[in-house]
Amino acid sequence: MSGIRVLVVDDDFRVAGLHREAVAARPGFVALEPARTIGEARIAIAAHAPDLVLADVYLPDGDGIDLVRTLDVDAFVLSAATDAATVRRAFSAGALAYLVKPFDTRVLAERLERYARYRNLLTSVRPLSQDDIDRAASLMRGEREGASLARSATEQTVLGALAGDEASASEVAERIGVSRATAQRHLTALAERGLVQVSLRYGSTGRPEHRFRAGG
Repeated sequence: MSGIRVLVVDDDFRVAGLHREAVAARPGFVALEPARTIGEARIAIAAHAPDLVLADVYLPDGDGIDLVRTLDVDAFVLSAATDAATVRRAFSAGALAYLVKPFDTRVLAERLERYARYRNLLTSVRPLSQDDIDRAASLMRGEREGASLARSATEQTVLGALAGDEASASEVAERIGVSRATAQRHLTALAERGLVQVSLRYGSTGRPEHRFRAGG
């Protein structure tokens, strides 16, 4: 069974069915048979090893947030509870998202899509950069990629290296002690967000070279 396996835990069979259908409709996801109690959920988790659990708070045999807290599995909490204490408990228990019921299934579909991208980032075999980690966190917070002007520590360092003067990617790399490829990647990202200006100059060898200057 390939794909991201998702277990819905909800004692209302109609709601559980709707959420299961929303999962099944997403490419790359596999919807497991819903569990209606914590006991059923633990049996299903042991048998099917889901990647993601969608848990209600109020279940017949206990608290869904307590279930999430004990799992070594990613989880969303889906609940009608809107009091701040419950929401805080859910996030403290490790929930990646909290969706207030009832909600349009498109909301769940969008969160599942973000989760897939988040999971893809954090299952990389290569070491993660700070930018990778920040991007993963932003995905689950619902921030649009590329739309925020928030800058990572590396981007701040790159901007500081320009210091009101223009420079090439190689010069920036030398100033901050990173590879040219790393400097180029951050400079390009900053330019796409309008935080850096780019111009083309011809160097002493006659070859064109991109020059970067801070400021939109």
